[in-house]
Amino acid sequence: MCELPSCSSGDTPFAAGLAEVRAGRRTLLKVGGAGAAFSTAAGALGAASAAAAPPGNRKRAYVLVIDGCRPEEIDSGLTPNLAALRNGGLRFPRASSMPVMETIPNHVMMMTGMRPDRTGVPANSIYDRKLGETRTMERPSDIKVDTVIERLNRNGYRTGTVLSKEYLYGVFGERATARWEPAPIIPISEHAPDQFTMNAALTMVEELDPHLMFVNLGDIDRFGHSDFTGTTVRLARKLALVDTDQLVGRFVDMLKSTGRWDDSIVVVLADHSMDWSRPDRVISLQSSMDADPFLGGKVAISANGGADLLYWTGAASQRTRAVKRMREIALATPGVLSAPRRTDEWLRLGPEAGDVVVFCKAGWRFSDPDPIADNPIPGNHGHPATRAIPFFIGGGHPRVPSRRASSAHAKTVDVAPTIASFFGVGSPRRGWDGTARL
Repeated sequence: MCELPSCSSGDTPFAAGLAEVRAGRRTLLKVGGAGAAFSTAAGALGAASAAAAPPGNRKRAYVLVIDGCRPEEIDSGLTPNLAALRNGGLRFPRASSMPVMETIPNHVMMMTGMRPDRTGVPANSIYDRKLGETRTMERPSDIKVDTVIERLNRNGYRTGTVLSKEYLYGVFGERATARWEPAPIIPISEHAPDQFTMNAALTMVEELDPHLMFVNLGDIDRFGHSDFTGTTVRLARKLALVDTDQLVGRFVDMLKSTGRWDDSIVVVLADHSMDWSRPDRVISLQSSMDADPFLGGKVAISANGGADLLYWTGAASQRTRAVKRMREIALATPGVLSAPRRTDEWLRLGPEAGDVVVFCKAGWRFSDPDPIADNPIPGNHGHPATRAIPFFIGGGHPRVPSRRASSAHAKTVDVAPTIASFFGVGSPRRGWDGTARL
């Protein structure tokens, strides 16, 4: 019987984690009055404690991802704590998510400082050519490069992840010194509510005191996806904004009351924003591809809400012709914004993203292969309409400017170089794709 609240049968991150605990590769730690469950690679915490204290060891960095938040929502009056944190520190009004504007690739970009052509993670969902099927990018081995988490570990710093979504828990694996075993998991949304996530974050800080803690708060995104109260009302999302804002306020209050604030930076950003579509604005490309005499049966599609990744599965010698035809069909489809070749230099998505990337217009969504059953939810992201994000840096550390707005175009890929610069742990051999923002 499963001993972790959120594990399930099958080859899931939770089942794999449980097997590792039982085999002694990881240790399950029950700490704090809230009974939060953290795990660590066997001996990792002891090794971190035994390491020589690195220079500036009083420094702390907390990355809070308010998943799916639109930048204008912080000025809605629903999020006074987030607004105060933004206005009191360094804010980037031109900040953006990076293609594909989905959760997994942008969280990976945050912690690697690299684009998907280097990380190997271009989207939430890909068509795996080796397996011959579509799958979620939730395996630790999907990330092909070093993360700033591992860079800090090697320099003697303690790191922690508190990630509310199952696939984020999966893709970051055991990289952090300690990670939260998220629970309870809501079956349909596959995430832990923000109340539990924040309780775990507070407990991790107070009990394990990591130098870097990476937190995903998923309620705003999950309620935004499934809010059927209309494209303008969005009542459930507004309630989520209020609740998550109060939790962020609790976190800031804890830093100040425990004396950590003056030595800390708090990086707050979203991984993408959100766009809503009506039931009659659904795009499905699979049937059009299959109906084409040349393409039929030779195009696989991985749907990512506001983006479709198209993969030619026929002869390699016919790929150029196939890409041209796929683009022609896509661009002739109502609701399609653009259909760039995956190899277009600006995308930087890498071969895992297939051959053609199709983006929808604002107010539309993809549902493939079934136009009705595969994506019934109104809230989606992945397309350019969901590119703008909030991004700001607060905290009491002297390196954080006070009440300053920057005209720089900050991006999700800037988080890792900012953290590395703050702790002075250097950069990768080939450098960052992002820019340190402090």
